Amino acid sequence: MTDTTTRTEGPIHRGAAEAGAPRLAALPGVVREDAAPQRVLEVERYDTADHRLAAGGITLDLHRSDDEQGYWHLELPDGDSAEQLRVALAPDAPPNPAVPGELAELVRGVARKDPLRPVGRIRRVRTVTRLQGDGERALGIVVHDHVTIATQGSSTAGVAWTEAELCDVADDALGNELRERFAEAGLRPAASAAEAELDRLLRPAPQPSSRASHGGGKRGSAGAALTEYLAAHVERIAAEDLRVRRGEPDAVHQLRVASRRVRSALQAYRRLLDRERTDPLVDGLRELGRALAPARDAEVLHARVRSSLAELDPELLLGPVQAQVTRHYARVEAEAAAAVQATLDAEPYARLRTALDDLVQRPPLTKRAARPARKELPAHVARAARRLDRAVTTAVDPNRPDDERDVAVHSARKAGKRLRYATEVARPAVGGDAKRFAKSLKGFQKALGEHQDTVVARDALRELGALAHADGANGFAFGVLHGRDAARAVRIEEDLPQLWAQAWQRRNRRWLR
Repeated sequence: MTDTTTRTEGPIHRGAAEAGAPRLAALPGVVREDAAPQRVLEVERYDTADHRLAAGGITLDLHRSDDEQGYWHLELPDGDSAEQLRVALAPDAPPNPAVPGELAELVRGVARKDPLRPVGRIRRVRTVTRLQGDGERALGIVVHDHVTIATQGSSTAGVAWTEAELCDVADDALGNELRERFAEAGLRPAASAAEAELDRLLRPAPQPSSRASHGGGKRGSAGAALTEYLAAHVERIAAEDLRVRRGEPDAVHQLRVASRRVRSALQAYRRLLDRERTDPLVDGLRELGRALAPARDAEVLHARVRSSLAELDPELLLGPVQAQVTRHYARVEAEAAAAVQATLDAEPYARLRTALDDLVQRPPLTKRAARPARKELPAHVARAARRLDRAVTTAVDPNRPDDERDVAVHSARKAGKRLRYATEVARPAVGGDAKRFAKSLKGFQKALGEHQDTVVARDALRELGALAHADGANGFAFGVLHGRDAARAVRIEEDLPQLWAQAWQRRNRRWLR
């Protein structure tokens, strides 16, 4: 709603609220000052009562003026500056309109079930004066604002000032004279900070550190290392929630990864935590992962099947198989995406997010968490490593029945992920030993992941083949891909003992206690 100009000659000049407008009469070369009628421009900030959006780096503003249509503007912390998240305000909107549904949906993961309402306002009373020279030549523009900022709600605060700005000034001499006139009026160069000032007034008061109260969160302790890791990935969950709601690529996968990291850390380091508080979180994160899995699986399977079909010799593609795959996954992905949105809008997810915030603000550390991180954390990584060792022993057992092997390999894969994330927690404190250990496991973990991909893909290919047959089409190509994935799984199973022997060498795990 602000006036647009092609360039600005200098900074905003600011003075006290009672400062008057700068004197513009008798400026050199100026023959006429055309002052437009005063305009009132307002920016109203919307948030929850406890300013949860502000705490998350999100701004939701309603822009209005007395001569233009208003609009809503949403700015997300990871948003692309080129993307305009704007929604026009209806001409007949009431004084306090409801936030448009499409914007409310994007911030639902942060706001949870709390209503969004006005919490602050920037009000500008603006006068724009155009300076004219001989022959109607435009010499510059002076924008003069009286700015008032106020918060709303249970407690209020406010501030006011006068500011002026030079735009499109034709020459340096005129610009210098105007700046002198500004100084005479008590206006001094300053940052244009109305929005920043409102942000400051709305910023939640710093939370007292909960680490000290537990006696185990001091710098260098195991509790501090664990809390820092958890906080980083709880923040990642919040960021990926926004990306999922915006329908961005790979967002569901990244949300699953962030939630899995938090869950694995809570499990691997449970002896450092009060499990009465963390066990329900583990359960909630597990349920979230299960709810997100179909959408991620559909995305991966669609890409895998399409690329595999593209690699087949043309004579093996009997019938319009690519078209069938496209139709099938269009439906599956749409249903999975709707299920994800329903999960993120449901009450259990809102409770989970609140509990995760509380976990970071008040980490439930035990006395053991006060021990030095470099000495304490390796013991917990060692427990996760032994868990993986047992799972691998089961997975590579040559006497295990074939119908149980896929489950055993998948169990080893899950144990490997827990070990990987447990090592991530310890890595800043332990350093190179943890880094080398994680690197030594990569090849083995990659093989486990590829094996699981073949298991899931074979189920999908079997379904696609059956659907093709039911429709009177030819499912031969899906059978070819199924056979290739089955053979790939066998080769991986044959390679696992050697890959594990390389990863599990004593020199790689000497640092574990």
